[in-house]
Amino acid sequence: MLRTDLKLGVKNGYPKRVTLIRAYVDLMKLRVVELLVITTLPAMVLAEKGLPSFGLVAATLIGGTLAAGSSNAFNMVIEAETDKLMARTSKRPLVVGTVSHRQALVFASAIGVLSLTIFQIFTTPLATLLTALAIFYYVVIYTILLKPNTSQNIVWGGAAGCMPVLIGWAAVTGSLTWVPVAFFMVIFFWTPPHFWALAIKYKDDYSAAGIPMLPSVSSQSAVIGQMWFHTIAMVISSTALIQLAKLPVWALCATVLLGAVFTFQLFALKESSENYDRVAAGIFHWSITYLSLLSVLLVVAQLLSA
Repeated sequence: MLRTDLKLGVKNGYPKRVTLIRAYVDLMKLRVVELLVITTLPAMVLAEKGLPSFGLVAATLIGGTLAAGSSNAFNMVIEAETDKLMARTSKRPLVVGTVSHRQALVFASAIGVLSLTIFQIFTTPLATLLTALAIFYYVVIYTILLKPNTSQNIVWGGAAGCMPVLIGWAAVTGSLTWVPVAFFMVIFFWTPPHFWALAIKYKDDYSAAGIPMLPSVSSQSAVIGQMWFHTIAMVISSTALIQLAKLPVWALCATVLLGAVFTFQLFALKESSENYDRVAAGIFHWSITYLSLLSVLLVVAQLLSA
């Protein structure tokens, strides 16, 4: 039987003050989830052309957090063995035995069902359907089929991380237009350079686990080239989003400026540079700032235009 007192982590190599509840929270990877949720609100504001009701926003964000947490928990169950081979993931709950596979599966299933129930009751059928599709895509298409088999795993698998903008829009309107599709494409092209910048640091980990992440199986020049392609496509998609959403010219200028700063970071990422890993880490952190600032920009621009 699992113990829930503070000594639990000492025996298993888990941090001393981590409880069983913390272990379940860790299964959800909330630090990753917050990046996905942060794009949901601007999508809802754009759909409403103003502020949606507090209840709808709360239901969508809570349901979205539970859905992403469910996907991540299923991911940890599936990857428990490979997580043992990577230093970055060697302290995860299933690896150290804080939570059993059965408990993790029950937890992932329960919060997944709860998420869909929340969406069905408080939002729209389309938002519920898209949420179910996002969970399935991340767990089956990305985790099982793509991630272990292709270096382009994060490109196509990253589509699951773009779903919150479609879900947020559908929660408000019950339909989709080209505006959320353009927002989807921004995040779709944002994801590879964001994740590859992190994967550069952990490329040896991925090699040890046999996971063909691009930085662990391709040359630096190939990785840099792919990052440039996706970044440029991201900037183009972001300008299309501003125009389709009919936001003011100043918002378009600010969006282009944000994209220019992102692009500027890539100039410092040079093949065989002594600072290659450090520059990649900087790009990773800036990419988070970029998405956060873009989300704030969209909200402010829409509210000022309402």
